[in-house]
Amino acid sequence: MKVKEVNANKAIEEVERLLGEEKNLSPALKSAIKLLITLVSLLLGRFQINSKNSGKPPSSDPNRKRGSTRTKSNKKPGGQNGHVGTKLKKTSKPDLVKEVKIDRRTLPKNIGYKKVGYEARQIFDIEITRVVTEYRAEILEDENGKRYIAEFPSKIKSDVQYGVGVKSNATYMSQYQLLPYLRIKEQFTDQMHLPLSTGSLFNFNKEAYDRLEQFETIAKQKLTDSVLVHADETGINVDKKRVWLHSASNDKWTNYFPHSKRGSEAMDDIGIIPNFGGILCHDHWKPYYKYDCDHSLCNAHHLRELTYIEEQENQKWAKDMRELLLEINSAVEAAGGKLASDKDEYYRAKYRNVLKKADETECPPPDKNREKGKRGRIKKSKARNLLERLLNFEKDTLRFMEVERVPFTNNQGENDLRMIKVQQKISGCFRSMEGAYIFCRIRGYLSTCLKNDVGATEALRLLFNGKLPDFVYES
Repeated sequence: MKVKEVNANKAIEEVERLLGEEKNLSPALKSAIKLLITLVSLLLGRFQINSKNSGKPPSSDPNRKRGSTRTKSNKKPGGQNGHVGTKLKKTSKPDLVKEVKIDRRTLPKNIGYKKVGYEARQIFDIEITRVVTEYRAEILEDENGKRYIAEFPSKIKSDVQYGVGVKSNATYMSQYQLLPYLRIKEQFTDQMHLPLSTGSLFNFNKEAYDRLEQFETIAKQKLTDSVLVHADETGINVDKKRVWLHSASNDKWTNYFPHSKRGSEAMDDIGIIPNFGGILCHDHWKPYYKYDCDHSLCNAHHLRELTYIEEQENQKWAKDMRELLLEINSAVEAAGGKLASDKDEYYRAKYRNVLKKADETECPPPDKNREKGKRGRIKKSKARNLLERLLNFEKDTLRFMEVERVPFTNNQGENDLRMIKVQQKISGCFRSMEGAYIFCRIRGYLSTCLKNDVGATEALRLLFNGKLPDFVYES
């Protein structure tokens, strides 16, 4: 790594060399200097890590530059040729019509006029209002004084209650727009004159959670039976404790589940991956390899790690490999998602050649000779660890070349987790595991509905009416 123009790695190596040659240092001083070298290495490592060369989020970068790392195109800003835009258009059925009469005093006199039509202009606006519907059950009384009362619809349980519109709207703002309970309560009170309590808001979310039990079972089975699943996990805070939120998803289905564990114990409890037989796309979290399915590694992670090794450890092979992976991805896209066998062999040979040169020159395995008394595995650099991973997991790294549906990255899984991190930034934590369970099930349902072209508002309206969208039951 380099700090401005100082090569920190070489400076540390030189200090360690001199320290090894010095025979007159006391053991205590030698240990203290080694400890300081270790601390300096750790601090320098943290100083040089950012979102472009590690898994850190962009929001953690100091003085971060806005913008994308994608290659700039030659296209002009705005809508492109053939793009179907959106524009406010007149409706043939306005809700309210107001006629604008001509002031006849402004017309020339002594001339007759007749009405021949009108010119229309429309204003689109909204009206937020409370609607109270009163159901009146008819009461009949016979000649003997016995009364007969009509039965209320089954959905009406008490004298006064909230309707589907209130429940779906409150749940939408809480679980989809991620607004805190207090702000939702303020909006209902201020704009709709409905003084909702935070207890009612929680009850609406809990009702949605209970109604989605069948959906979650179906979603898990759909993911288990699918060809490709993206898996990822992220830390969340529940009552000031670290808990792990696990995600399993693809382009049609999403499942979230909170668990106290991060590894295989959690995956076994969730029940999707242990029974999955397709291709699992992930970021090389080792517990995923416990399961007997094909694997595809996220190359976005590889690119970031290669960038770090190129910039901070000044190893040319990392740049060559990064450029090669991007070249292969472009070739796969140009070929329609899968390379022909000759191209596949060509790129595999280039891939192996880059790694072979690195193994022999820039990034050889560590010296197995060690000081007497030391135990455990021999420490390896980040560059060496990545090199060995790319060597040992070539098939999983390059699976996107040979299977059309396998993507270059695990972006689907990471994108599906993104709004969970937004929720944590807004609220800080979940107050209980029950709240985390509620959020995960509802959010998984809404994410799945959006992937199947069902809007969040419609999805919640159907849910509180006791229904699920049609696509849920399609084979």
